[in-house]
Amino acid sequence: MPVPLYEAKAEFFRTIGHPVRIRVLELLQDGPRPVRSLLAELPIGASRLSQQLAVLRRTGLVGAHRAGGSVEYALRAPEVADLLRVARRILTEMLTNQTELLAELRTEKAS
Repeated sequence: MPVPLYEAKAEFFRTIGHPVRIRVLELLQDGPRPVRSLLAELPIGASRLSQQLAVLRRTGLVGAHRAGGSVEYALRAPEVADLLRVARRILTEMLTNQTELLAELRTEKAS
């Protein structure tokens, strides 16, 4: 029996719903990067990064190829960068609304 679309979407969001994986995807938006470059940007060790990259590779969001003596990772689905940008806009709007609400609450409290 095929998986319903809503379940496939939920699995997709679970896959990208990890802080390290999100940061890796953000870093790869500008093009392929070697592991050492990713490690320099992340506060984790090589084995933890390797685990997270393996998850992204299994799902097909990220691909890898050997470049000289290192392995470079790249987005296989450039639309992920669009998704991350949209998420940023949504979060910005949500935080703006919360800031406005907080200001309103402070004004009511002062009255």
